[in-house]
Amino acid sequence: MRAVVLLCLLHAAAGMSAYNWEGPGRAAPDPITKPVSACSVDKLSCECCTMVRETNRLQTYFDTTLTNLEKELDKANQGFNTLQDRRVAFSVSLYTGDNFKCLGPFGVDTIVPYQHSFLNLGMAYNMVSGIFNVTYSGVYSLAVTSFSDAGSPGNNLAVCTSLQVNGQIVAGSRELNRKDQEDSTTIAVALKLKAGDSVSVKLTKGCFLCDDSNHYNTFSAFLLYADA
Repeated sequence: MRAVVLLCLLHAAAGMSAYNWEGPGRAAPDPITKPVSACSVDKLSCECCTMVRETNRLQTYFDTTLTNLEKELDKANQGFNTLQDRRVAFSVSLYTGDNFKCLGPFGVDTIVPYQHSFLNLGMAYNMVSGIFNVTYSGVYSLAVTSFSDAGSPGNNLAVCTSLQVNGQIVAGSRELNRKDQEDSTTIAVALKLKAGDSVSVKLTKGCFLCDDSNHYNTFSAFLLYADA
């Protein structure tokens, strides 16, 4: 824009063939008897000024657009940071060791204390209590796999678990079979949970789970959509 203004000034200076004082060999210009348009006197100067005005307009437009884009970028970065802060996902299994062993049976329904963690992003799952404490309201995907082994043919097989929210059963699995030595069940649901909810897997009284390093018994959950 400075270059355009400079060109306009040079053009104006070059176009001055007379001055308003009398100098050597120069005469004062004839007075203008009636007002005329500047553009009709010097069309090139008029076009130059028009170019300057257009340049100023474009610069204002680009500055405004850039400011708006920077604001939108800030909003996007804030949204991305919020999503990162709200990442919740965990996947745990019953035991960590190689030795095959069983949990239960118990005389009362008991929360399953999963001991091995594949992932605990956001640390929402408590490895001590066996409870998933919901930190952000939204829609979650949850899955439970359960496995049991009667030990030998003819022994009672009882694998039965339930997925519970705040102590209330949401979905259950049950397998009681005297003729089958081993069996497994699966629960998979999507739930709308609120911050502060407690989610756990309970082993029904009289039932038992068996596991080793193959991780037959798992409990997993992750946040699908967080509430705004």
